[in-house]
Amino acid sequence: MQKILFGSLLLTGAGTTLALPAKANSEDINLPETVVTATRAETARNELATATTVFTREDIAKRQVRTLPELLKTAPGIDLVEQGGYGKNTSLYMRGTNSDHILVLIDGIKAGSVTSGSAAFQFIPIDQIERVEIIRGPQSSLYGSEAIGGVIQIFTRKGAQTDKPSVTLETGAGSFDTFTSSGTVSGKWQNSWYTLGASHMNSQGIDARQPTTALNEPDRDAYHNTGINARIGRRFDNNAEIEAFFMRSFGKTEFDGTPNKTDFVNQVVGTTAGFDLLDNWRSTLRFGQTQDDGDNFRPNGGFFSRFNTTRWNATWLNNITINPNHQVTLGTDYRLDEVQSSTRYNESSRYDVGVFGEVHSRVFDDHFLNASLRWDDNEAFGDSVTGNFGWRYNWHYGLSAFASFGNAFKAPTFNQLYFPNYGNPNLKAEESTSFEAGLAGNHDLASWELRAYHTNIDNLIAIFPVENVDQAQIDGMEGELSTQLFGWNNSLNLALLSPRDRVTNLNLARRASQTLSYDVSRSFDAVDVGAHVIAQGSRFDDRANRTEVGGFVTVDLRAAYHIDKHWMLSAKLNNLLDKQYQTVDTYNTFGRNFFFTLHYNN
Repeated sequence: MQKILFGSLLLTGAGTTLALPAKANSEDINLPETVVTATRAETARNELATATTVFTREDIAKRQVRTLPELLKTAPGIDLVEQGGYGKNTSLYMRGTNSDHILVLIDGIKAGSVTSGSAAFQFIPIDQIERVEIIRGPQSSLYGSEAIGGVIQIFTRKGAQTDKPSVTLETGAGSFDTFTSSGTVSGKWQNSWYTLGASHMNSQGIDARQPTTALNEPDRDAYHNTGINARIGRRFDNNAEIEAFFMRSFGKTEFDGTPNKTDFVNQVVGTTAGFDLLDNWRSTLRFGQTQDDGDNFRPNGGFFSRFNTTRWNATWLNNITINPNHQVTLGTDYRLDEVQSSTRYNESSRYDVGVFGEVHSRVFDDHFLNASLRWDDNEAFGDSVTGNFGWRYNWHYGLSAFASFGNAFKAPTFNQLYFPNYGNPNLKAEESTSFEAGLAGNHDLASWELRAYHTNIDNLIAIFPVENVDQAQIDGMEGELSTQLFGWNNSLNLALLSPRDRVTNLNLARRASQTLSYDVSRSFDAVDVGAHVIAQGSRFDDRANRTEVGGFVTVDLRAAYHIDKHWMLSAKLNNLLDKQYQTVDTYNTFGRNFFFTLHYNN
C-alpha cells in the first residue's frame, strides 16, 4: 500500500512539470472563482492564501454521490471514517485534527450537537444541498470556537431563478434494498424568488458491525431519511434583500449494541436581511436556529435515552469597500446553546459572544493580504483572542506563492463539562497555532497546488478522567492537480499526514497518514462516463497504537445517458473490486454495489 501511494506522489510531482498535450478546460474542471466562507464576504479564490475546496450542485450530480459523507471524503485534507454504512456514526478529521475541531455552518448558521460537539454529516440529505465550501486551516479569528481544523459551510438548494418554474425530479434504486426519490421546484416572480424541495432515502443497509466477543448481532441495520427544504426571498428597489430558509431531515437509523436504534431530527431555520447603509457599506443581519435531536431505543424497542440540543444564532455583518483594493469586514456573533435530555446535566445552557474584524487588501498590484482578529467571551471558560494573517503573491506567469499563520480554539462540549459523574467544569479551551505555505500554478496545460502545514494543539481534552493533558503536533502536505488529457478531465488529490501525540510520540487514533483521491471523466455526445479512485494507508484505532486497521483502495465507475434535454438515466458501480475493508475496527463498509437513477429537469 505504501509503495502504491509513494508512486502516486511521484506521479503528482511529475504531472506538475511534464508538458501535457491538451489544454485544461476550466468549465470541465469546475473551479468556482469566488468563495464566501474564507472571509465572510465574496472573495476571489486566487486572492486568498487559504486552502479552499468547493463542490457545486453540478459536481454532486456528476459524481452521483448518494450521501454528504460520500462527497466530502473526496476533498483534499479530509479523512472520513464511518461505522457501518448509510446513516451510521460518521467522524471527519480535517488535516489530522479531532472530529469536533471542525466548524459546520448551514446557510451561515452554526450547526452540530451541543453535547458531542460534532455535526451529524450522515443525516444531512445530499439532495437538499446546492453548494459546499470547505476551508482548511484555523478560522477562529472569523468564526470563534471549533474552527481549529477548518470550516465546512453547506448552502441549501436555491434552484433556478427564472420566470417559468423550474422542476427537477429524481428516483433511483440499488443494492441493499436502497431506494431514493427527490424533487424541487424553484423560480421567481418579479423581484421575489422561491424554492421548495423534498427527498427520501430508504435502505435496509448492511450489518453495521462484525461479531466480536462482546457483541454478536448478525442483522441488517436499516436507515430512513426524509428531507424538506424551503426558501423564499425578495429584493427591493433600494437594493435591500430579505430571505428566509428552512431545512429539516428526520428518520431513523439502526446499528448494533445497546441502544441499537435512533430516531433523529436535524433542522435549520433562519432569515437574512441585507441593506446598504452607504454606497460602499453593505450591512447584513442573520438570525437562525439549528436543532440536533435524537431518541435512542433498546433492542427490545424500549426507550433508552433522549438528547435534544438547540443552537440560537444571531449575526450582524458589515462589509465596507474603502476603495477597489481595500475591503473591511466588521461583525459580531451571538450564540446560545441549550440541552434538553433524559440525562440531567449540571448545566443546561451557555452563551458565546464574539466581535471580529477582517481586512482584505491588494498591495503592489500582485500581492494580497488578509488579516483578521476576534475576541470571544464564552460563559463556560471565559475570554479568548484569536488572529490570522495570510499573504499571497500572483506572478504574471501563472504561478502563485502563499503563506499564512493563525491560532484557534475549541470550547469544551457539554458532555466534557457537565455530564453527570463524568464532566469537568474546570476544563480550559483547546488551543492551536498553525502555519502553512505553498505554491500554485494555473497554466494552459494544468492547474496545480502544493501546500505544507504545521499545527500544534495544546490543552487537548483526554477522557477517563476528563482533563486538559494531551498535546498534539500535526505536520502534513497536500497536493492537487487538474488537467485535461486526450479529452479526459483529470483531478488528483494527495495528502500526507503525520499526526502525533507530543507526550507519547504515538499516532493520533483513526487518522490515515496517506490519502489519494483521483477522478477522471469525459463526455461523448449523449453519454458521460467517469471513474473515481480512493486509496488510504493504514491507521491505528486506539490511542495506545495497539490495534491497526489496514489500508485500502476502492474504484467506482459511473455513466450517464442523456435521453433528451429533459431526461437522463445514470448508473454507478461502487467498489468495483469488492474490497472488504474497515475505517473503524470491527465496523463494516459496503462491498461491491450499484445504483440506477432516472432524472428529469425542465
